[in-house]
Amino acid sequence: MTFAQAPLDQRMQFGIFMAPFHPVGQNPTLALERDLDLIEHLDKLGFNEAWIGEHHSAGYEIIASPEVFIAAAAQRTKHIMLGTGVNSLPYHHPFILADRMVLLDHLTRGRIKFGVGPGALPSDAFMMGIPVAEQRKRMQESLTAIIHLLTSDEPLTMKTDWFECNEARLQLRPYQKPCFEIAVAAQASPSGPQAAGNFGISMLSLGATSTAGFDLLGPHWDLVEELSAANGHVADRGTWRLVGPMHLAETREQAAKDVEFGLRDWNFYFEKIAALGLSVGEGAKDPVQAINDSGSGVVGTPNDAIAQIERLIESSGGFGTYLMLAHDWANTQATHKSFELFARYVMPHFQGHLDRARGSMNYAAENRPRFIGDVVTAIGASVMEHQAKFAAKQAAVAGATSTETPAPAE
Repeated sequence: MTFAQAPLDQRMQFGIFMAPFHPVGQNPTLALERDLDLIEHLDKLGFNEAWIGEHHSAGYEIIASPEVFIAAAAQRTKHIMLGTGVNSLPYHHPFILADRMVLLDHLTRGRIKFGVGPGALPSDAFMMGIPVAEQRKRMQESLTAIIHLLTSDEPLTMKTDWFECNEARLQLRPYQKPCFEIAVAAQASPSGPQAAGNFGISMLSLGATSTAGFDLLGPHWDLVEELSAANGHVADRGTWRLVGPMHLAETREQAAKDVEFGLRDWNFYFEKIAALGLSVGEGAKDPVQAINDSGSGVVGTPNDAIAQIERLIESSGGFGTYLMLAHDWANTQATHKSFELFARYVMPHFQGHLDRARGSMNYAAENRPRFIGDVVTAIGASVMEHQAKFAAKQAAVAGATSTETPAPAE
């Protein structure tokens, strides 16, 4: 089955991948409000997209429905694209999820993307009675049904050991033509690249900066290209997204001080609970140094962020979008400042927005003597012209006075 992706802007894009991560002990209502505020902040800063996660246990990643969150965020933003990052397909009947995404596409006037995956937390699957060994197979089955429902005019009849569709068709087409973008999560297993290549959809490489994730970037894309060719698709690096954590400040020292707020809580979660392999090592004496030395993230300056993205470009062979992994490493003010620094200095470096400005400044500097000489000459000529006109006017006044007839004496 062929799924036609809409063409994307080939200029590098930037966004956020928001699970979100909030340490247990914080007011969850306020934490969700901070998440909405952050999306609104990113929209004003010019970030291209935000992906919102789905989780149901462990108390740390507290958004249960990315679609509901996106509906709220869409009302507070104007431009930023909003994606599910990701919907865990084995948790939902594919007909209901596809129908919900079409509704969201219409409500947002085409500002959504659809991220999919097998499910990240084993505790989620356990509580719903889903065998972990079945999750990736079920994701493939669900994706087959969903893409048919979204793109075909033919009704779908399909029966598996966990869902059934009988002459199923959606009431509405997607708002975006032919359909909103679909992206599959990839981490360690080959199931993500396999889905991307088999279905001709985009890929989200989570944990791209972790040691295991970084080493798999090349092999994963090779698999996408191989399966895309076998299934009649064209693998487009412009649709590939890489995810990694960063916190930026104006100095490395300030960045390290900022993350004292929450980095150890983050490390504990990934060391003891989550299965993404993003921890910096249990008992690390200096987690900031461990992150920077391993390349698993960045705690530093915009220049450090630029170096990290260039490293990823070299290792991967090229990709379309870099997504900063959202976290509670720093407090709200420092977090907003970090994204502002990224938007101010990092994004334009890769999007080509600085080249013309630098070239124009260099041209003006190199030619300053000539330009200043021209200015001095022009000012001198203007002064001389003014003086000549003033002298002529004075002479005319003097001449008129000397020829006047004297008044008669009384």
